Amino acid sequence: MKYQEYGLVNTNATFQDAIINRYAIGAFNFYNLETFAAILGAARQSHSPIILAVSESALKYMGDDILMSMIGASHITPDERITLHLDHGHSFDACKHAIDLGFSSVMIDASNLSFDENVKISAMVAEYAHQHNVSTEAELGTLRGQEDENTFSDTELYTNPADVYDFVSQTNVDSLAVAIGTSHGAYKMKSPTQELRFDILANIMDLLPNFPLVLHGASSVPSHLVQTINENGGDIKNALGIPVQQLQRATTTNICKINVDTDSRLAFTAAIRETFNNKPDVFNPREYLGAAMHAVYENTLDEIINIMGSANRLA
Repeated sequence: MKYQEYGLVNTNATFQDAIINRYAIGAFNFYNLETFAAILGAARQSHSPIILAVSESALKYMGDDILMSMIGASHITPDERITLHLDHGHSFDACKHAIDLGFSSVMIDASNLSFDENVKISAMVAEYAHQHNVSTEAELGTLRGQEDENTFSDTELYTNPADVYDFVSQTNVDSLAVAIGTSHGAYKMKSPTQELRFDILANIMDLLPNFPLVLHGASSVPSHLVQTINENGGDIKNALGIPVQQLQRATTTNICKINVDTDSRLAFTAAIRETFNNKPDVFNPREYLGAAMHAVYENTLDEIINIMGSANRLA
């Protein structure tokens, strides 16, 4: 089915509004009914546009039919400005599959390849996507850390501003993910005083004025969630996210999409661990999954309001 039949929108108009009005759209990853309902519910409660992000591995986990049935049953309307986005598609076939399934936006991540190979595959995806009015994101530079089995790197390579104009011109992508010091996982910063490379971002913006830019690996890793996990049997030591103030600063630039995955995982896990620790007799999944869903909802709502600045942006 076409994504329009699900009431979804692509990111083109949404991103331009975000750039003009200086806010960002949260791209929140989900993996099951609970995380899906929590994120969608927070967007609707705050009257915020939202990007529902699904990785290749999450799509495999949920299954095509289950995922699209959840989307269809949610009665989404275009006025809500909700995008269904493939996060880190690693091949043309993966992106094509998502487009054919009903996704309204796809990311082709060929950032681990040479510049020329990245251009080649990103251009192929953009061409196919645009035939279906689907927006396309690509990435230049490499983020350190691991998101899932398909997205990981031991190295960090900042985006070279000298490459961005040629890359966008040759690929015709609609947005560009840049590497300015964020990373995947719960260990994003070496110290609380570490700064993102806003100087690199400024150079990129000079070369691509008003062009939509994206921050991956940008979870804030709330300390209270890490503390709750560790106090209830977890072992996540020295986890540091991107400081909220730096993310807020990013939203005043051409960064119009900020990806959040780790924070939702932490919220989900913290609620389940706390429930099991405080109520050892609980074995009804609805009770601990309900707590987890509420925790993801609360965290998503907080980040929409206090980081993205996207609340009450719907016409």
